[in-house]
Amino acid sequence: MQDGQRDEEKRYESLSPFELKNKLADLAQTAHEKMMINAGRGNPNWIATAPREAYFLFGSFALAEARRVMSRPGMAGAPAAAGSGARLLAFCQAHGDHNGAQFLADAYAYATGKLSLDGDAFVGELADAIIGDHYPTPDRVLPLTEKVIQAYLNETMFDSRPPAGTMDLFLVEGGTAAISYIFNTLKENGLLNPGDKLAIATPIFSPYLEIPPLADYGLVSVDVAMDEEKGWQFPDAELEKLHDPAVKAFFLVNPSNPPSVSLTEASLQTIAELVRTKRQDLIILTDDVYGTFVNGFRSLAAIAPRNTILVYSFSKYFGCTGWRLGVIGLYQDNVLDAMIATLPADKRAALHTRYESIATNPDGLKLIDRLVADSRAVALNHTAGLSTPQQAMMVFFALAELLDTEFHLYKQEAQGLVKERYEALFDGIGIPAPDTDDSFARYYTTIDIHKLAVARYGQDFDDWLRDAHEPIDFVWRLAADKDVVLMDGGGFAGPTMSVRVSQANLDTPEYGKIGKAISELLADYKAEWDASR
Repeated sequence: MQDGQRDEEKRYESLSPFELKNKLADLAQTAHEKMMINAGRGNPNWIATAPREAYFLFGSFALAEARRVMSRPGMAGAPAAAGSGARLLAFCQAHGDHNGAQFLADAYAYATGKLSLDGDAFVGELADAIIGDHYPTPDRVLPLTEKVIQAYLNETMFDSRPPAGTMDLFLVEGGTAAISYIFNTLKENGLLNPGDKLAIATPIFSPYLEIPPLADYGLVSVDVAMDEEKGWQFPDAELEKLHDPAVKAFFLVNPSNPPSVSLTEASLQTIAELVRTKRQDLIILTDDVYGTFVNGFRSLAAIAPRNTILVYSFSKYFGCTGWRLGVIGLYQDNVLDAMIATLPADKRAALHTRYESIATNPDGLKLIDRLVADSRAVALNHTAGLSTPQQAMMVFFALAELLDTEFHLYKQEAQGLVKERYEALFDGIGIPAPDTDDSFARYYTTIDIHKLAVARYGQDFDDWLRDAHEPIDFVWRLAADKDVVLMDGGGFAGPTMSVRVSQANLDTPEYGKIGKAISELLADYKAEWDASR
């Protein structure tokens, strides 16, 4: 390896994997004439069609409803709820030859039957939402929209076994906005302070590793490491780190990113028992965006509801990253509100002043409502909330899943697609796909190159590989020599010289090519080692 290239690689090792990916893409594009294969991002290359068909058809209905109220050249009024349920059913019958009409009729039946919603109120709220002619009211979430999203989360995040009580929801601009809002509000409300310890389940989505040391927060990260040899689960010794009272919060992605494995029931129960007994003050923040790719998935919010803030995004499962659709969920009976009430008097006085312009009883303002206010710097609280057309789209995505609970046809298709690509990847490498159970989402794969090197060419070869090359050299040369762009797994606090492959964003044959490129590059290293001896 040339010294100049090694020095350049060392400079890039300090960057986020997402920034490094841009360099790798440049290498792949400029090194050869052929097409690059980029499995570095998790944006899916599929979309859910049925809810979109219904959404766009319903938009036509909503416009007709608006024109019923007022019809002037180029103008209409705001839709009226009274009688809208019957009019929607008549619209569906009249447009029976349009894709989406049956979905709308079934959705109406589900909302009024299973969810016991008033038909006119539901259709009226949805029509006004999709038109987008009013500020979100309430700003946290539209009231009947919240009922639909709660039902969806009960089905997908809690395996139809939600804990007792009510989860309040705040709809936001995607999962990343949710995380940003949560950290800001925890800081503003004295629940996370500079110098506090934040436990982070690793490996994890790399930007999450970059949040704690920011000057905005000044937190001290504590890795709670999953064990590759244990199927990417937590050893008991790692979970024991959460016993430390200096650890104020525990942050995880479940199923994990990049290993793409959900926590076992044993791990869930261990954490739940901890917060019931020794660590009743531990804040848990769980990002469960990949939960729909695991059958029977249960979030920590289902097991430890008093301590857990749930973050979910519709983006990956329904192929809608451009819509920016995220949810923050917090049960009404939670420890965070109680912790705010017991803050030192000077801090409580400062918070009283912070929120007194938006609440008659600012001291009793719930954390979920503080999140809403803080998302608009408090002073602009009256304009907070996710745009109503986005909220309407969430309703259609949620209803698509709720209407499919008997056969789970869409879920089978989505899960089957990533599994098909997962198997093609390992076929290309030339090794059996690791035995995986239902806890594997398979949305991503982490491939430990050192482990593969030992298995294929022996420990001496791997010792040379570690000594002669920088950890990112494998992804560097994969891009420069093979035109394949993958993420550096080490940047996710994963194994050194590992790669993260997204099974979401390329067609199945491309994964066989990626696997073959990985195998060929390892053989290139072997030839280099042989020549050096």
